[in-house]
Amino acid sequence: MKTVHEQHEYEAKKLYGVQLEYLNRGLVAAATTEGIFLSWRLLGNEVTGYSGNGMIGTHFNLYRNGACIAAIHDSTNYLDPGGTLTSVYYVCAVVDGREVDRCADVTPWVGPYYDLPLRKPADGVTPTGQIYTYAANDMSVGDVDGDGEYEYFVKWDPSNAKDVSHSGYTGPVYIDCYKLDGTLLYRIELGVNIRAGAHYTQFLVYDFDGDGKAELMFKTAPGTKVIRYDQEGRVSSETYITMPREDIAAGYSHQDDYRMSSMDYYKHIVHMFMRWHSHEEVVAKRWPSTLEECFGIERRYTYPLSREDAEQLADYFLDVYAPRRSGRNNLRSFEGFILDGPEYLTVFHGQTGEELETIHYKPGRHDDGLMWGDYSWNRIEPGNRVDRFLAGVAYLDGKQPFAIFARGYYTRAAVAAYAWDGTRLKESWFVDSGWVSMNNPFHDTLRQEDGRNENFGSLAKQGAHSLSIADVDGDGCHEIIYGAATIDHDGSILYSSRGIMPPESKAPGKIAKLGHGDALHVANVDPDRQGLEIFMVHESGDSGPYGYTLRDAATGEVLYGGFAIDDVGRGMIGQVDPTHRGLQIWCSEGYESDEAFGLRTCKGDQIAKQIPGTNMSIKWSANMTTQIINGSFDEPVTIDDWKQGRLLTAEGTVSNNGTKGNPCLVADVFGDWREELLVRTTDSLAIRIYLSTEVTDRKLYTLMHDAQYRTGIAWQNVVYNQPCYASFYFASDIDWAKVPIPSLYLPRVCERNCN
Repeated sequence: MKTVHEQHEYEAKKLYGVQLEYLNRGLVAAATTEGIFLSWRLLGNEVTGYSGNGMIGTHFNLYRNGACIAAIHDSTNYLDPGGTLTSVYYVCAVVDGREVDRCADVTPWVGPYYDLPLRKPADGVTPTGQIYTYAANDMSVGDVDGDGEYEYFVKWDPSNAKDVSHSGYTGPVYIDCYKLDGTLLYRIELGVNIRAGAHYTQFLVYDFDGDGKAELMFKTAPGTKVIRYDQEGRVSSETYITMPREDIAAGYSHQDDYRMSSMDYYKHIVHMFMRWHSHEEVVAKRWPSTLEECFGIERRYTYPLSREDAEQLADYFLDVYAPRRSGRNNLRSFEGFILDGPEYLTVFHGQTGEELETIHYKPGRHDDGLMWGDYSWNRIEPGNRVDRFLAGVAYLDGKQPFAIFARGYYTRAAVAAYAWDGTRLKESWFVDSGWVSMNNPFHDTLRQEDGRNENFGSLAKQGAHSLSIADVDGDGCHEIIYGAATIDHDGSILYSSRGIMPPESKAPGKIAKLGHGDALHVANVDPDRQGLEIFMVHESGDSGPYGYTLRDAATGEVLYGGFAIDDVGRGMIGQVDPTHRGLQIWCSEGYESDEAFGLRTCKGDQIAKQIPGTNMSIKWSANMTTQIINGSFDEPVTIDDWKQGRLLTAEGTVSNNGTKGNPCLVADVFGDWREELLVRTTDSLAIRIYLSTEVTDRKLYTLMHDAQYRTGIAWQNVVYNQPCYASFYFASDIDWAKVPIPSLYLPRVCERNCN
């Protein structure tokens, strides 16, 4: 908790700029065949202007073994041909000819990467006897102790992690916090009541209260506990989160297990059918009053249903009706899902793991997905659309960060924004599209697009498998790009994008929403236009107006796009060809071949029939072009350049999430403005951090001091990991005059607490 003095200091200083992290110099050294490569940070608050090849302000003196070997004005990296593995380096900042800051000493890595040791969780066994193991998955970073150096958060997924639409038990999820030297500060076990998979656990690491130390927030449940260790690495304590008093009074406990067996699900269906006559939608006469009418069969039963009659209807539903709708509907084997029990949002102290506050997650699931549309399509998927979660960090007032937590995007969509003051979560606003009306929850033919909420209904059905945060309208405050719709900083709907269905579609001439998609990118794609653009792919196929779109981020207007007969599953942006101005765009799937779309300029002109990879990109090259990260399943992770070919093969590493092929994290965690590649080793005993060792003469402050990029790192772990983008045009032909000089407030607790 802040002292009165610290609270006043915080309130005063946050008025002067965007609250971001105080970072140290981030000096790193790596041995190459040509000498020792060194790289360090230029901080955002050290910039005073620009020149022909970068930002100006602070200069640097580089020291080796106590002697100054270079005075560097035009970059933040250096190749020392005289260095050795035993050399000791440090950098001093120079302002007005005076050395004003000396960083800590570093010695070189033996190569272009560093292994951060991990402590893998033990194997486990499901209730059905399946053995599972663990692998490192998504990551995030934050400075939890205020010393200016990042700590590393690792989510551990079991080998039986599931997509939210797939049946089966999973092992519990863990989130670890590590120092760079591999010290495990604590581990949080989410427990049996949080399912494992990309859609369930979106975790935010950020300094929300401005005390200079990052907090950790994510969705929790009964059974979630913090595990701490002593200096020898042995467990010293295990502490469950604090359940709300009303839940304890209602009989809930940390020993509860809400995972459903197939028999549990059968009983659930019977119970739901017995209450059919009192369902809110039946009472309101929006749904049929009998289940027989829902299933299209002759009426046989009297309502309220007896248990025997409900069981007969349940047998019909499971064994006849569902399989008739789709051969994939094997609901008799439905198990492992959590469709009941409390859901929480918890704030943890980033340094100690101590629980700071736990509240109910908003919105709750309401039901097993019936009102979310999980039973209404041919493929019946209970627990699917209801358990789609998103999260992010946004500067809603242009000064301080707010936590964003959401549920739903295929039908109903609801988003809550919270401020954290160090003691309590305070809800800033709540946006809820409301339910999307159906005329039959088991076979809807209305196909309504909007939810029933008068103010927010247009948000329904527009979400993506991620979100993005950016100031799209130039008012200095962040908006939430929720797929094909955007929520303004005040919680109103800025716009919800639609288009005209083309002649090839199912409903030519109709105005329809752009709809859901798997990939979303927000950046300054076209430097000759004002503001940012949004590139998104859509999976509506011939039921939607577009397979891909490039939109004006401020208005949602479609600048150009293309129709696709099927789901367009992947899409990416970046300047892979520097001979063309602007970022290029490309996507795959949904067409007869990739060549149907190809590689296109920011204006939409095709420049190549083939395309780069679409899983993840990285800012790796000295000339500010974009490189592509490839590799899936058991293949080693690679970095490829569209023009130069393969730049790196990360032998002994693998990517995450099968065909998604994403690294654990791509972020500017130290060194100059370029991003580092963080991937797991094949045995998950380490996170391997790769550094670009190509010398660059381009001088830019750390990307972590650009608020759009920094919040992007916070949400990169969300569902289908997407790259993060700066708020300005970032490419080989960057206009340095248009790179913003940051106005920052950087809490520096190390001056008070780290001596």
